[in-house]
Amino acid sequence: MTNRHKIVAGMREAISYAKGDLAKSRVTTYRIPDNIDVGKVRESLKMSQAEFALKFGFSLGTLRQWEQGRRHPDGAARVLLTVIKRDPGAVNTALCKEAAEAQQPKKIAAAG
Repeated sequence: MTNRHKIVAGMREAISYAKGDLAKSRVTTYRIPDNIDVGKVRESLKMSQAEFALKFGFSLGTLRQWEQGRRHPDGAARVLLTVIKRDPGAVNTALCKEAAEAQQPKKIAAAG
């Protein structure tokens, strides 16, 4: 199958999915860990709580609650923590690119 055919097939799948026809679409799901040892993840990066919270956008208070076991990360936080655990460089790359794009001047469309 050529790349062109793969793209067309993917578009057809996306349209089927958008219309609610799940039989013609393929959805990939991932298992999100139920428990993450946040302290262990942070310590593996040799970061203080304040550094870890600041770098990855967590509230310091929330991070402390997680590490002390009083609260547990929600699904989205567990996904981010899993990525941080497996490949912290990927998060760093994404955030650096986002920061660079935010510094680019915005193009304003001319009123017509």
